[in-house]
Parts: sequence; structure tokens; C-alpha cells
Amino acid sequence: MIEIERLTKRYGATTAVDRLSFTVRPGAVTGFLGPNGAGKSTTLRMILGLDSPTAGRATVDGVPFAGRPRGLRHVGALLDAGDVHGGRSARAHLAALARSNRIPLGRVDEVLAEVGLGKAAGRRIGGYSLGMKQRLGIAGALLGDPPVLLFDEPLNGLDPEGVLWVRGLFRRLADEGRTVFVSSHMMAEMEHTADRLVVIGRGRLIADESLAEFSARNAETSVAVRTPELAALAGVLRGEGAEVDVTDEQFGIVTGLPADRIGELALRHGLVLHELATRTSSLEAAFMSLTADSVEYLAGDAR
Repeated sequence: MIEIERLTKRYGATTAVDRLSFTVRPGAVTGFLGPNGAGKSTTLRMILGLDSPTAGRATVDGVPFAGRPRGLRHVGALLDAGDVHGGRSARAHLAALARSNRIPLGRVDEVLAEVGLGKAAGRRIGGYSLGMKQRLGIAGALLGDPPVLLFDEPLNGLDPEGVLWVRGLFRRLADEGRTVFVSSHMMAEMEHTADRLVVIGRGRLIADESLAEFSARNAETSVAVRTPELAALAGVLRGEGAEVDVTDEQFGIVTGLPADRIGELALRHGLVLHELATRTSSLEAAFMSLTADSVEYLAGDAR
């Protein structure tokens, strides 16, 4: 379990993480979401003891991670897949980690095979693609068979097969009762990966809930209608408190009333319907709307 209590990190006048509190529990994949610059990577670094908080605390199973000897047996992490010695082979890189954490060397080939790098184990990492480096980083996180795992943007550079493999891996790790914490700025991917979401913006907590709760609270529902009598139907629906966005003479988008109620009203007033379809906005759109005020760098900003 990871517990964050009023965690704060300031760099001079800039507050990167602002009194952040949440808990990441075992047995689930928890997505850690926010726009670029929201404070996700800084939070992960404080969990791992790589940065010291200005205030507050971060613990893993009740203990600050920095105080744990042989850390890879307790927490596995992938923060930056490119932060490796390019002149070493994958096997040599993992063997060094294994020795420093007193992990049996036999574990090295096990995890290399698990991530699909068994045949490339003797190659220099400098010749690896980004996707291969991501797989190597995941192998390093798995090396100590830890109960807690953290991943920062683990899908970067992976091909579609690799993405499917990572999703399955995270699900298996969670089903084994491990704590799995995955940072990303892409809601579309977390929609297929996470059970719970922690969303932050400008270092502050925005949401901490299950994926289903996030969807129910933030996704917007509308109803598409097509009818040769759209003007008359729009008048009826507006009289019931709905909003109707007329896009052409026969087609409109209705918000504020469910499809079954719209159908009942059309029947009551003798209006013909050619189409009546409920539409739900994507979670990506809901996420973008929720974090719109927390985006640090907007495309098209004046320079």
C-alpha cells in the first residue's frame, strides 16, 4: 500500500506538489493521471525517496521507502526507460541490480524472458529501440518480485502487441494482490488499464475514485435525433427543459432528457422519428474538461 499525506514539494516560488493526499491499495491497478507538468513524476520521485518533500510524507506499507534496505524487494519502479548505461547488455544491467539488492542471479533471465527480451539479453542497450528499453525497465521493476510497483508512462514506444501485453501484465500483478500504480497523461489508455484513478492538476488532487465512478460523474450523455419535423420536436423538448443543438434541418443533439422520454414526447405529439440514439462522451473528453484549468502549456498560447 502507498499512502500520501499532505505531500508538498516547492522549488523556490514554484509549488510542484501541493498538499496531496491519497492511498493506493493492493489488488487493483490505480491510474495516476494529470496533464504534463501536473506533478506526477515529482510525486513518484518522493514516494521512492529520490526527492525530499518540503512537507507531508509518502510511505510504502507504512514506512518511507528511503529507509528500506534492498529496495527492489519492496518496490519495483520504472521512471525513465532511457536512464540506463547504453554500453551494457540487458543481462549485465539487471545482474548489477540483482547483486546490489541480493536477488538471485537466476532471476535475471526469468524476467528478461517474461518481458520478451530473452533473445536480446546479450545485446548492448544502446542499440535497443524505445519499446525494448521500456520492456527492460519493466523487467527491472519485476526483478525483486516486489509487492508494490510504480510505472511512469510505461506504454511510451510500445507497439500494439506490447500495449496489450502490458495491460495483461498489470492485470495479473493486481490479481496477485500487488499494489500497481501507473502514471500517465492519456486517459484513453487508462480507460483500458486502470480500476481506480487518482487525477491531479497543478500539484493538487482533482479526483480519487473508481473508473466507474469517474465515468458516471464526468462523462456527458446526449441524444441524437433525426426527424423531418425537427423544429416542432425542438419546441416540445425545450418546453420540457431540454437543450437542443440543431445541426441541420432534420438532425439535432439533445441534452437534458433521456432517449426514452424524447420518444414518449414525440409519440404524444404525433412527430415522426427517423433516428433516436444515446451518445456518451469519451472519458478522454471528460478528463480534458476536468483538467482544462490545470494545463500548464496550451497549444496556441501567445508567445
